[in-house]
Amino acid sequence: MSESETIHATCIAIGDRGILLCGPSGSGKSDLAIRLIDRGAMLVSDDYTRLAVADSLLTGSAPSTIAGQIELRGVGIVERPFRAEAPIALAVELGQPPERMPEPATRIWLGQSIPVVALNGLEPSAPIKVEAALALHGLTSSCRS
Repeated sequence: MSESETIHATCIAIGDRGILLCGPSGSGKSDLAIRLIDRGAMLVSDDYTRLAVADSLLTGSAPSTIAGQIELRGVGIVERPFRAEAPIALAVELGQPPERMPEPATRIWLGQSIPVVALNGLEPSAPIKVEAALALHGLTSSCRS
């Protein structure tokens, strides 16, 4: 049986790689996710993400009660197509001022090291920055380091 835990984060997939959008309530997790979805990403989970490790891969999925749903602040909960799970390749920390030229950083969940960047999720350029960070720092498509 694999290890698992549920964290306060939104998860989207770009291609075959998952991205965790982490931060406190109001930091722009769902807002950034819906803008990335508008650019071609796929929803995995909004607000809470179940992490699991199997075959040395950290994966993200939605708790069954919220699968396919995303909260749009000021609108309500809407349904969107979703991916059942995605191997995590990158984490994005929201809610803290990003450094101008950050050093590479990682975060560990369930013993798996994941690259992490800090961004302002409410900036208009945030979706482009997430895509660039995934290209520069994200784990490979197999999500093995």
